[in-house]
Amino acid sequence: MVSRAKPAGSAGTPVFAILLPLLCITAFALLIVTRPEVPQGDADAAMLNGVLLWNSIMPRAMLALIAGAALGLSGTLLQRVLRNPIADASTLGIASGAELAMIAAMGFSPLLIGFSREMAAFGGGLAAVAIVLALSWRRGLDPVTVALSGLIVSLIASALSVTLILARGEYAMSIYIWGAGSLSQQDWNGALSLGPRLILGFAAALILVRPLRILALDDSGARSLGLALHSTRLAIVALAVWLSASVTAEVGVIGFVGLAAPAIARLAGARSTGRLMLTAPLTGAGLLFLTDCLTQILGPGFTDLAPTGAATALLGGPLLLFLLPRVHSVSAVAAQSTAALNRLAKPLLALGALLIALILIFAVVLTVGPAEDGWHAATGSLLTDLLPFRLPRTIVAAGAGAMLAAAGFIMQRVTGNPIASPEVLGVSSGAGAGLTVALFLFGFPSPIIMLLAMALGALTAFLAMIAISARAQFSPERMLLAGVGIGAFAMAIVTMVLAQGDMRGYILLTWLSGSTNRAGAFEAWTAIISLVVLTAPLPFLSRWLTILPLGAGPSRAIGLHVGASRLALAILAALMTAIASFLVGPLSLTGLIAPHLARLAGFRAPGHQLTASLLFGAGVLMAADWLSRVVIYPYQVPVGLFAALIGGPYLIWLLSRKEVQQ
Repeated sequence: MVSRAKPAGSAGTPVFAILLPLLCITAFALLIVTRPEVPQGDADAAMLNGVLLWNSIMPRAMLALIAGAALGLSGTLLQRVLRNPIADASTLGIASGAELAMIAAMGFSPLLIGFSREMAAFGGGLAAVAIVLALSWRRGLDPVTVALSGLIVSLIASALSVTLILARGEYAMSIYIWGAGSLSQQDWNGALSLGPRLILGFAAALILVRPLRILALDDSGARSLGLALHSTRLAIVALAVWLSASVTAEVGVIGFVGLAAPAIARLAGARSTGRLMLTAPLTGAGLLFLTDCLTQILGPGFTDLAPTGAATALLGGPLLLFLLPRVHSVSAVAAQSTAALNRLAKPLLALGALLIALILIFAVVLTVGPAEDGWHAATGSLLTDLLPFRLPRTIVAAGAGAMLAAAGFIMQRVTGNPIASPEVLGVSSGAGAGLTVALFLFGFPSPIIMLLAMALGALTAFLAMIAISARAQFSPERMLLAGVGIGAFAMAIVTMVLAQGDMRGYILLTWLSGSTNRAGAFEAWTAIISLVVLTAPLPFLSRWLTILPLGAGPSRAIGLHVGASRLALAILAALMTAIASFLVGPLSLTGLIAPHLARLAGFRAPGHQLTASLLFGAGVLMAADWLSRVVIYPYQVPVGLFAALIGGPYLIWLLSRKEVQQ
């Protein structure tokens, strides 16, 4: 649902209609005046400057207008058909699905991608949105459910994309530069290719104006007017996916223009379906054109400040946070809990059994593995030779898994939200943004500086999420969407540096993958010491962890200083998230899985739940690290990505549960 902040035809319409074109014209004039030129001196220099103007700058400007209009139209169609003000190719996983499909096609059949690049992108985007809709169908396409489903699909698609990119190392950075949405052109082919698609899409959208107006009603009202709901929705969604996938196939991922254009058009006064269908594409064209001009003006020499797609992605996080009050959920999906099926009669005995199981997993991981002549259990001198390679990475995986589990446990207790975790709330992405800032300031910082920067980034993200959620009384749905917005903004910062294609981007790519291949003594001791130091205070804070889930009011009535306790726990959780993310990347989802496993096993008391979460987290990530080594032997999948591929389906199952258990 969309709250009507202004009536149609408000005074903001003429101001907006003048301001955006004026900004675009001014920016383009500055670009033409300040653009670098080949030094004059002969006829060849003048010819080259003419070539740069008419074969690079002008077609790039036209392509920006066409792509922005296509994305604005796509976002309008998605938001109208789903009745969801935050629906967009970025939030529904369409862009990630299209990118994954194209990366897979590039990796496995480069010749095929040359003939059917658009079809590959369309297939990937359609598959992604089909999964999102399937996950949220049972809840009536509830906006919050759709947004969270899109987050899950994007997370899994991103993990698969990075895995495929790393498998084809020679293409890794070039694919990321393309995926960041660069509009650089050398001729008019891009504009000539995308222009007819926009015209066809707009013509089809005009035909669908009446069904879109009817879909603005509820489903029963639309059926009573004779509308075939399922087929109409499918046609409109397919058209929107085709438009956004066409842009992705041509220039890469352009983030959040489809979200911003309809939102700005509505704020400017457009309310009816017909006006939005006209205003949003024009707004999208202006936004992308203006952003692209600014990236060229601010860039040094003949290079851009950042790929335009990465620059527009910076809009996404703040815009999602701005739109949160307009998102109304009709179900308590975000607050669902996997409550314990039963209470353990002897929790200490069960914890002992878990500890024994963890020791057995540790022994198996160190000794058992495949070789060219089959599976072997290493003993004696062979084990001695293998320990310098296997022991550090196993300790790193166990320590990082335990810290993520503890951080997830704290976040779920502080927020009272059983689906909260470092990955879902954007805290891991905040750590990545901190790492990016450190790389930007120091070039190649020491591991200590990297850890400190990641801790500051994670803490900033967590405190921002708490501050934003506090305004909505820590509503679980608002909290999760705030986390999505913060994570989107943080990852946009990471993508901007990744797309530069230098060694800093390679460091970030390695961090994103969460590889433990290079784990050595420093990483192992970092994991051990950090785990001991950061979890040691938690048993003394059990009173806070018991009372905070009751809410701010009851907590204050009992005598708890809510602000100070939340800040202290936030610092601990942020530090654990930063260090664990530094070791195994941001995508593992262990912080979500481990506390849920502890509850499912029947641990109720906070101390017992925390201990069980630590053991489950260490075991899950150790097992994931071992499987990442053996599943495609002799090649390896980075453990962070492999754990995300395990945790993603679990999150899908958690989200798809119809009944809410408290």
